[in-house]
Amino acid sequence: MARRLFCATRALLLPAPAPAPAPTPTSASSAAAAEAAASLLPLLPCKRRKKLLRKLNSPRVAPIEPEAARRVPALDAVLDRDTAFRFLHRARSFLSSLPPPHRIPLSEAGKLYRELGFPRGRKVSRSATRHPLLFHLPVVDSVPHLALTPFMCSLLEEERRIHDDLLPSRVRAVRKLLMLTAHRRVPLAKLHHCRAVLGLPDDFRDRVHDFPDDFRVVVDPRDGRHILELARWDPALAVSALERDFVVDESRVRRTFRFAVPHRRLMPLDAEDADRLDTATTFPLVSPYTNGALLKPWTHEAEKYRVGVVHEFLSLTLEKHAMIHHIVEFKEEFGLTRHMYESLQKQNRAFYLAGTEMNWALFLRAAYDENGVLKEKDPLVLFNEKLQQYACMSKMDSRENMIDAAGL
Repeated sequence: MARRLFCATRALLLPAPAPAPAPTPTSASSAAAAEAAASLLPLLPCKRRKKLLRKLNSPRVAPIEPEAARRVPALDAVLDRDTAFRFLHRARSFLSSLPPPHRIPLSEAGKLYRELGFPRGRKVSRSATRHPLLFHLPVVDSVPHLALTPFMCSLLEEERRIHDDLLPSRVRAVRKLLMLTAHRRVPLAKLHHCRAVLGLPDDFRDRVHDFPDDFRVVVDPRDGRHILELARWDPALAVSALERDFVVDESRVRRTFRFAVPHRRLMPLDAEDADRLDTATTFPLVSPYTNGALLKPWTHEAEKYRVGVVHEFLSLTLEKHAMIHHIVEFKEEFGLTRHMYESLQKQNRAFYLAGTEMNWALFLRAAYDENGVLKEKDPLVLFNEKLQQYACMSKMDSRENMIDAAGL
């Protein structure tokens, strides 16, 4: 199932609280839930046992990493946190795109489960009431609505200021992304779909016109799509994160990647031949900014190039991880093949695969510590963590924070 995924072609009014660790979702991970369900198998009758066994073997539940000893619970928890706050981030993005007062009738919101990020078949009001400080359900002309609270609107203003301050670095990241592609062009719709992963503002498609020296927007005559093209090549940007790390610590980068070369176990090698073989089996820093189309397909060099492209893409993301559908979104532009899953799975010292076979994520191991905390946090990541703290607060908690801040 994971292999088939690569063939797919498919989206301050109150004082700040005291610093606290990011909230931990109460829901267990899919792998832990599957193990708990599997422990009940001997206790069930035959028919129910078969039914549960089929469910546990479903790609929706089966973990992408089948060996429990190789799983990293700290990184699995990061994926669970993203799932727990999916409604928060999607709903605030959708409602903020609406004109003031940023509200929508509840009957219409109930149909937008994809846009708002709540489970299909559930009531959107149930998800909104979990975050009373940020969402509320006002009644306008006898019609209940889903809307943002005034406090949430003030937080969105703060987020816009952060996006404005970070816009030069985001433009630089998009330029590097275009330089990774085969033809130095990407449909704007794909960038919009991955905007949260790359840390781009929701109106980035409109802001690209403010940088004519860096980008061009053209219309594809075949399907009418708007395409973002690179206006100029900058050699200073054509340096990957691996190449920068290679200068600082060459041995660590070489130990990160391994590409097996078949040979006899007892093959006699002198020191020079051993170094040559070690160079062939480690990552030789094939720059992802080279033209991958010139490499012969199905060779070690082509595989190393594609792995390097994925590594560089993850290094450009906001939290150094991405869901598989975000990577598949650029499958044609990056020249990825249906064998990429096997290539990534072999590089378990560089990448970590978390989630289920139906929907899994790819992490850069070096970007996280042993507790699953991002080592270098972007200002937008810090803002999202603060937003998640507010999302876990009740109205009573907010009143207590106001009293503590006032010294009463």
